[in-house]
Formats: sequence, structure tokens, C-alpha cells
Amino acid sequence: MEAAIAHAPSAPVLRRSRSLNPTPAVRPHPKSWQGVLSARHPSNAVRCEPSQRPEARPRLRAAQPAGADAAAGRKRLAVFVSGGGSNFRAIHEAALGGAVHGDVVALVTDKPGCGGAEYARSNDIPVLVFPKSKSAPEGISVAQLLDTLRGNNVDFVLLAGYLKLIPTELIQEYPKSILNIHPSLLPAFGGKGFYGSKVHKAVIASGARYSGPTVHFVDEHYDTGKTLAQRVVPVFADDTPELLAARVLREEHMVYVEAVAALCEDRVVWREDGVPLIKSRTNPAVYI
Repeated sequence: MEAAIAHAPSAPVLRRSRSLNPTPAVRPHPKSWQGVLSARHPSNAVRCEPSQRPEARPRLRAAQPAGADAAAGRKRLAVFVSGGGSNFRAIHEAALGGAVHGDVVALVTDKPGCGGAEYARSNDIPVLVFPKSKSAPEGISVAQLLDTLRGNNVDFVLLAGYLKLIPTELIQEYPKSILNIHPSLLPAFGGKGFYGSKVHKAVIASGARYSGPTVHFVDEHYDTGKTLAQRVVPVFADDTPELLAARVLREEHMVYVEAVAALCEDRVVWREDGVPLIKSRTNPAVYI
């Protein structure tokens, strides 16, 4: 674990970087598939409960930095990456620009030299290496990870291209509070071994006419948690994995920011059958 977190007497303070251009609020894509359930229509009426993470155990409250009152109500986010972290960057920039009512307070990675970790360091975001391995002997244990997340008052965990299976202890600590994004329309083309270009190659080889990203909650298995949001991307006859990946990635950046924004604004609700829905910001009676 890096000294930035290990020896800090209080939760790290997110700083703005002059090199960042805040990203404006993301508008829904006109071609998105978004099922709408309206409470005004009895046939579609749903009963939902707000997505609030119950406290698994008492949390260690770190001393609040100066100016904490100004940030009251903002959620504290920990992002996990294994690569370049383009979705992490999109979320961080959206937070700086005001589209996400939260702050990235920690970056967790199994590859300390990856692009996502370098971006975090350049933006004064503390970096944690997890898990410990031959290639990352400085990595920390599950217990140390949980203690650090608690000490930094993390509300939600966001996986953004993190390739390791999340330990059960973390899932138990953050029930209904861990999101992941996958580059296919789950449950198709998901599970262990389906990541990156492997997903897009499989989609094209199958003859599927549509693909797209899925934002889902995380459980103990790869890509099997409940779906929160999806975007649909057409697969063309002459597509290559690279071309399809580029189109899907553009949608990933938008749909993940929208899902995280909803989570931070307490607009995620759970239907009685266990399906999560996003409540419309403009019309609370409508779910998208």
C-alpha cells in the first residue's frame, strides 16, 4: 500500500488538476434502449426500495478535512482498475465537472504501473495495490484493503476494467454498493475469460447483430450480478473487434457515468423481485 494512504492522518482530499477540462453533464444517448416503467400506469407499477447500503459493521470515521461542510452529501468512491482506466477517467472528470455528486478518494489496482494508476497519481488520488502477488509484492491483504476503505469512508466501489475476482469479504462489506461495467449485453458473452478484445471477437463470430456495454452490480461470480443499465450498439457486417470495441467504449463512458451519478444521488431503487432500476432525475415517478 502506498504511503499516501498508509500514513495519512485523515481522509485524502481530492484536488483539481489544471490539466483537466471538466466534462459537462452527459445527455442520454438517443439510440439507447431504456425501458420505462411509470407509476401512473397500473400495469407497469412497481414497488421499490431505495438503494441504501446497510452498515455491515461499525465504520472507522476519519477526521474530516477543512471545507468538509461544502462537500456535505457527496459520495466517496473507490475505483478498481487493471489497465488504462478510461472509464475511471470519465467518472473522475464527471465528478470534477459536477455531473457526478461524488469524489474518487482511492484507486485500487493489481498493476501499479498501469495507465489508470499513473493517472490517479498525477491527480493526487491515493493508489492502493491489491492483491499482493509476485509481480506486485507491495500489495496489501483483504483485511488491509477493507480497513483502508473504511478509514476513508468509502460509500461505493466501482470496477473499471479490474480483472481480478472481487473477494467475498468486500462484497459482504458493500452489499448492493459495488458496480462493474462489461463490454457486452450481459448475460451474453460474460463470465471468466471474457474481457477486452476477447468479448468483441466472440460477439462478431457469433453473428450477433447487437452488442453494447452493461453496468451491473457485483456478486461473488464474474458478470452475474443484477443489471442496472445497458446501451445497445449495432454490429456491422464488416466489423472488426477493434472497430466494435471503439464504438462500445464510447457508450461505456456515457452509461457508466450516468449509472454512477444515479447511485450518488440515491436514485437507484430495488424492485420487489430484486431488480435494480434508475429513477428519472426529472420525473421521480418514472424509472429508466
